Amino acid sequence: MKSIILQCALVALIFGACQQGPVRYTQNSPEIDTVKNLIANYNSKNFDTSMYADTSKTFYNTRENPLSPSEAMDYHKQTDNNYASRGFMDDQEYEMVLTDDGETWVNCWLDWKGTLAANGKEMTIPIHLTYQFVDGKIVREYGYWDPTEIVMELQKIEAAAQMAEDQEQTE
Repeated sequence: MKSIILQCALVALIFGACQQGPVRYTQNSPEIDTVKNLIANYNSKNFDTSMYADTSKTFYNTRENPLSPSEAMDYHKQTDNNYASRGFMDDQEYEMVLTDDGETWVNCWLDWKGTLAANGKEMTIPIHLTYQFVDGKIVREYGYWDPTEIVMELQKIEAAAQMAEDQEQTE
């Protein structure tokens, strides 16, 4: 009898150990699909804010002064003036995690390529974006990248234009 009770307890323990909790990490989820759609919209210059909660906050290379969804789209439209072409490249990495606090985040590591309109210089920049989701909507977005190469090139273009203007005025 002890043997049967011991065996039943062992079986119950094994089944209990096999019970899985919620998925804490995945590379396939509706939230990842939303982010992929957002990236596709960016590439096609479709500035849609429907994936964001009205109160969403976006932070690009900062932890202060967040942008609203419409301000983030305006930011992209404004920076588009500098490029003949731009967009995220194919074959990117996405993951969704459920934190210990129950928050849902999608992280992505992307390569962005742009060609400056003023001189045709092509640049590729690695970018990390992370999105927090609540009820299927983005409530936080953080984007991090090193803009140094672009800023330096735009400064060179501006300096050359200023030099040409100064030279015209002295002639």
